[in-house]
Amino acid sequence: MLKVENISLRAGTFELSNISFEVSKGDYFVILGVSGVGKSLLLESIAGLLNTTAGKIYLRGKEISEGKIQKRKISIVYQDSDLFPHLTVFENIAYPLKSKKERGIKEKVLKAAEQVGIEDKLNRKPETLSGGEYQRVSLARSLAAGNDIFLLDEPLASLDSKSKSELRQLLRKLNREGITIIHVTHDYEEAISLANKIGVMEKGALVHIASPEEVFHHPKSEFVAHFIGTKNFFKGNLKSLSQSDLKEFTTKNLKIYCLTNAADGESYLTILPEEISLSNEIEKGSSRNHFNGKIIDIAPAKLGFEIFVDAGVELIAIVSGDSKKDLQLDIGKKVWVNFKAASCKVYK
Repeated sequence: MLKVENISLRAGTFELSNISFEVSKGDYFVILGVSGVGKSLLLESIAGLLNTTAGKIYLRGKEISEGKIQKRKISIVYQDSDLFPHLTVFENIAYPLKSKKERGIKEKVLKAAEQVGIEDKLNRKPETLSGGEYQRVSLARSLAAGNDIFLLDEPLASLDSKSKSELRQLLRKLNREGITIIHVTHDYEEAISLANKIGVMEKGALVHIASPEEVFHHPKSEFVAHFIGTKNFFKGNLKSLSQSDLKEFTTKNLKIYCLTNAADGESYLTILPEEISLSNEIEKGSSRNHFNGKIIDIAPAKLGFEIFVDAGVELIAIVSGDSKKDLQLDIGKKVWVNFKAASCKVYK
């Protein structure tokens, strides 16, 4: 339905670089990234508000790179939508229809209002609406205009938790009804709850496009891993050991023993912090990996404390308050980091 092919865009000193992706009809594609990576610029280039410096954009098989905004049949909805304050809700929804002198305006407005659940607010002014109601009006205006691709720029960012939940339900409903959505956000929980496909954006480029499961369980860069909260993420090389069911993963000269069926070669490894134990002496028992290191930071966590240890690479363990006290853990102290080979998750 929509194909973005190697587009680039310069805005001041910032640049979008060689971005490519495809969105099929009925997709809910979330573009995830921190502030300032170019998410909004990308949406505005698709909408036709900004001209690209290279690349092409296709919609329904037709190139629209130079097409007028009004001809693209694409709606863009911002975090703070631009409703006309002097018009009623009905008049705001009807505005694009009146400007095109379309027929059946009343019926189209009523249908769109019903779709988003604001049919009882058509006579109100925007200033009397809650944040969630305000966004529903913006969505209704796009529906009434007959557009079937919605570009959403942080649409839930300024809402309270109840309104966010209600709007997420509405967006899922609209998507099920056939609306194709491209939604940018910095909130990975929002992405998980809505997307069937996610693109992670970093420094003006899309660095990973995959299903939510793939993106969050198999991050492909340190940025992605840290952005979504993955701890103990490493990139390295995996190799088999002769006459052993273990494999050896090497990252920054640190060798980690793993139980895995992953093929040899370049790989990614993660270890859950709760799978790592700390001790004052090297542990005896089933743990295969033991590294001596120095505590470089301690931070409160939901369940105890996160202990950051420099052991050639930074390893993060979670310990209880009692364990922290018993082991006398403090910044600068030398400790042993221990974990089982089976605790290592390796993927390609």
